[in-house]
Amino acid sequence: MALVLVSISCKGQEKNFEVKTSFDSTAVKSYPVVGANQTGEYLPYLRNKKVGVVANQTSVVFKPENFIFMEDYWDESSRSYKQRQTQKWIFSKHTHLVDSLLSHTIQVTKVFAPEHGFRGTADAGELVKDGKDSRTGLPLISLYGSNKKPTQDQMQGLDVMVFDIQDVGARFYTYISTLHYVMEACAEAGIPLLILDRPNPNIHYIDGPLLEPEHQSFVGMHPVPVVHGMTIAEYAQMINGEGWLENGQKCELNIVSVKEYDRATFYSLPIKPSPNLPNDQAINLYPSLCFFEGTPLSEGRGTNKQFQVFGSPTLPKDKYTFTFTPQPNEGAKNPKFNGQLCHGKDLSNVDKLDHINLQWLLDAYRDSGKQTSFFTNFFTTLAGTKTLQQQIEQGMNAEQIRLSWKKGLEEYDAMRKRYMIY
Repeated sequence: MALVLVSISCKGQEKNFEVKTSFDSTAVKSYPVVGANQTGEYLPYLRNKKVGVVANQTSVVFKPENFIFMEDYWDESSRSYKQRQTQKWIFSKHTHLVDSLLSHTIQVTKVFAPEHGFRGTADAGELVKDGKDSRTGLPLISLYGSNKKPTQDQMQGLDVMVFDIQDVGARFYTYISTLHYVMEACAEAGIPLLILDRPNPNIHYIDGPLLEPEHQSFVGMHPVPVVHGMTIAEYAQMINGEGWLENGQKCELNIVSVKEYDRATFYSLPIKPSPNLPNDQAINLYPSLCFFEGTPLSEGRGTNKQFQVFGSPTLPKDKYTFTFTPQPNEGAKNPKFNGQLCHGKDLSNVDKLDHINLQWLLDAYRDSGKQTSFFTNFFTTLAGTKTLQQQIEQGMNAEQIRLSWKKGLEEYDAMRKRYMIY
């Protein structure tokens, strides 16, 4: 890694900068080292094996550069400008995990792709077809649509499966459902699963109602809250430990955990995990705003502020002064309210959440004027329970609803601690 020293003046005067070719580890705090970057931990294990990889556009080996900025700031006590160091990690350079494995002569034979596809450009819910990777020529097998679980024919000939996908810590984000089915297929085939772990950007809290078994679906397979507070590897250990695989099977797990990481570490995703989560703000708001997908409101698909705005053409203009017009874009070929002016709220600058914000949903329900048709069946699927809709319709406020989650969250928290790595 190269450390770059740059001097910048608050007064608008740019100064000379110095480039150092060696990394000064004492100058900055450490940054999480994802599992995929720890090649020395897993390449020997994969050598001379036929390898399957579950991956998407986030499955990369980073080549990070650390920039130390010298900036001027106003010191009130001395009434003068002084200088201080600030840091920024740049992750513009990376190699896809599959390309990295092949470059190390690892025998990758098949690539399995989750929702949004191997390159991560498909719409949510869009059918992703099997095919061939144009760069490597490897067969691509879709794990979305009718084939969510690798078949035993597809597992044939593999000695080990590698799972490396960036998650965002929400129950209805389908990568943990793909994880479940991959673990189940590995257990049935008798081959181990190697997980290259990555940080969870929403690991700092758990919240929401627990999923009830009768509402199990691909956007909610396990009795966990909406925000589960686990990394992919921790979650896999929980799936195994709680016997959630079919017939109580166990998958043989090998884990390369994240170095220099704990639950207090803020992690900014260098690569967007799916087309409609373009930045840290959207990822943080996603657990709160995804509920709008089960209502007549837009959550910003078809704009450049996906999961950072909400609204509809019918919300009252006097209360909802922010406007947006959804248009087809990457990840939303036919967005809700396509081409229609929507009135709503812009949340792109609200403070980082450490809980699910229900107030936006409660306000929109009250102000929509169409309470009898506000919720679709998908709302219950997302919530994992009918109770949340009933509580809103009964007029309960956010504090009362959140209080009803308390016991379930406490029980879940006690359970998840048995599987925590960080």
